[in-house]
Amino acid sequence: MSEHPGRRRAQLQRGIIILPSAFTLANLFFGFYAMVAATRGDMIQASWFIILAAVLDLLDGRVARFTRTGSTFGGELDSLVDAISFGVAPAFLMYTLYFSDANWSWVLPFAYVMAVVVRLARFNVEQGGAAKTQFNGLPSTTAGMILAAYYPFSQTLFFQDYLVGMPWPRIMGVVMIMLSALMLSHVPYPVMPRISFKTRKGVLTTTWLFGNMLAAITIPRYYFFPMLVMYTAWGLTRSVIAGLLERLPDRDPLLDAELPEEAVEVRTLDYGDLTPGQFNPDPRHPEDHN
Repeated sequence: MSEHPGRRRAQLQRGIIILPSAFTLANLFFGFYAMVAATRGDMIQASWFIILAAVLDLLDGRVARFTRTGSTFGGELDSLVDAISFGVAPAFLMYTLYFSDANWSWVLPFAYVMAVVVRLARFNVEQGGAAKTQFNGLPSTTAGMILAAYYPFSQTLFFQDYLVGMPWPRIMGVVMIMLSALMLSHVPYPVMPRISFKTRKGVLTTTWLFGNMLAAITIPRYYFFPMLVMYTAWGLTRSVIAGLLERLPDRDPLLDAELPEEAVEVRTLDYGDLTPGQFNPDPRHPEDHN
């Protein structure tokens, strides 16, 4: 006896809904295993696992939009996973490399994790979990990738020939402080542009994206750390120039404008019909950014 078509469609729909969360949980797996690799002394593997987690973080949102299966649950899950993969894991990597000797040096990795958590919470509140044209502050994914990509870059011939003599423990401590400040700032950072062949600008952007993908695959140790540092510095420099030209807003443009008290609509919620044990979604949570 053949299965009913409606049941097959329902099963297929449930499978599609699960797909974005599967990418998110894979992100969590690689973020957690990066810390396992770090405890075993394999810093190269730990670094690349964090980079791989970032790739999966990039894909889960696109999969959710493509399949139209975004949900509040997915957004909350993604934020929790990002706090581990791009907060705790990179901080633990830095702690293992440079900050495990002195009594209070662990405060720097902790401050970084704290900045990541606050940045993710603020992102959900201010931007509804979805950055349309720009991020309000440095994305935690970028900050985590910078810390993770440093160690593979430090093993290159270029680094060993020209940069190895620099005080890198102090430098990376300053880098962690700067990344924390930028994540909590309102410095705008552009989102990754979309692939398009409809206009000349779209073709040039797409060519640039494919060039970056080729470099990331062929020379990853030389590509990720310098490229991410340039992206971070470029956003900050652009904001400074805009500030000097008085183009930056005085307040966060993504926050709702203040309304007069009489214009605020007050709604009462009636939960009388909910049975005990029934799931009650929190209306304060933002929409999913997947």
